[in-house]
Amino acid sequence: MLDKVLIANRGEIALRILRACKELGIKTVAVHSTADESLKHVLLADETICIGKPSATESYLNIPRIIAAAEITNSVAIHPGYGFLAENADFAEAVERSGFIFIGPKAETINLMGDKVSAIKSMKAAGVPCVPGSDGPLGDNETRNKEIALRIGYPIIVKAAGGGGGRGMRVVRSEEELISSIAATKGEAGAAFNNDVVYMEKFLENPRHVEIQILADGQGNAIHLGERDCSMQRRHQKVVEEAPAPGITPEMRAKIGARCCQACVDIGYRGAGTFEFLFENGEFYFIEMNTRIQVEHPVSEMITGIDLIKEQLRIADGQKLSITQDQVEVRGHAIECRINAEDPDTFIPSPGKITMFHSPGGLGVRWDSHIYAGYSVPPNYDSMIGKLITYGETREVAIARMRHALGELVIEGIKTNIPLQQRIMADEAFAAGGANIHYLEKKLGLGGH
Repeated sequence: MLDKVLIANRGEIALRILRACKELGIKTVAVHSTADESLKHVLLADETICIGKPSATESYLNIPRIIAAAEITNSVAIHPGYGFLAENADFAEAVERSGFIFIGPKAETINLMGDKVSAIKSMKAAGVPCVPGSDGPLGDNETRNKEIALRIGYPIIVKAAGGGGGRGMRVVRSEEELISSIAATKGEAGAAFNNDVVYMEKFLENPRHVEIQILADGQGNAIHLGERDCSMQRRHQKVVEEAPAPGITPEMRAKIGARCCQACVDIGYRGAGTFEFLFENGEFYFIEMNTRIQVEHPVSEMITGIDLIKEQLRIADGQKLSITQDQVEVRGHAIECRINAEDPDTFIPSPGKITMFHSPGGLGVRWDSHIYAGYSVPPNYDSMIGKLITYGETREVAIARMRHALGELVIEGIKTNIPLQQRIMADEAFAAGGANIHYLEKKLGLGGH
């Protein structure tokens, strides 16, 4: 097995990776910024190296420093977690070129799936259903662009090929707005992503966000672990995730899952990955693939009993998948609430010292977090400080357990979004299942589309 793994991340995912490494007998190296000396995984790792100042650009996004840390500690592999450099093809290439194993797909695969236009092209080739669109970048021919929009049918959405996180996209409802919207999106994309390529898609009015979790070993084997519903979103950021998705039948799951697995085999995918879809009127429409482990991976683990991080480590070690598709059994229901250090009403981040902390417990309750009493949440990074996951034999039991668990969770000294999560768990539309991606913003009075 891999002898020593450097964890190129922070917070709860770094601790999650460390735990998986410990179970497999792998030594761990924690890299950290000067703001993160007291992080839990830093205190628990076999070796630690400070790689720079609090600013992510001087630490967690600094490729030469992370590579140097791997060299100094004689690490064998680097796990990027999620966020930061996890989907950076240059980082993956630098890791492999320096003689280390990148725990994730090859750089060319990250590049292929990171560009939305090439991703859609390869998905279509594999038979994965996609949103009707321009089937490639938009040129400067205004007449041609108007024809494409008419063929697709308004409303349409103009998207940046290199975009993400809800940036670089514009909804267009009429031909009058089209040309100016394309120009504005190109300008925004060039400034934000250094890539002004844009494309056009049908804008689905009230879709759900349903995604398929896959594992592939890069040796011709791929399996899926069912689907997750991540429709409870605010500003394109997921707030609550659950698995399986309400209303998805075993037949629908098997059909879309098989196509995703085939796509993985076709592109030579290696590691854990997620196919994200918009789901409307019983149809799946591919939007993008995330070439990394995701924040919401625990709900898939809970319903299948498969440890995704350990599988990532085994695949990186060159092992074939330890399970076949017919061994994957979806049982029960799991829900995850993201717990953020932020004001529950204004969503303004709330860094600071946690003066009191008590984690929830009981059957079917899982708490993935790096925080503890006395820990100071720094202002330099994402506001997520933990994930509360509950499991039940039915969706109703999972929701009931989440309500109790949120009531048991005590975090004092800073503001958190626990009250917002309690509101969602008490909401009738959420309880009914199948709310669309605009529901939460409308409920919070934030509009939506």
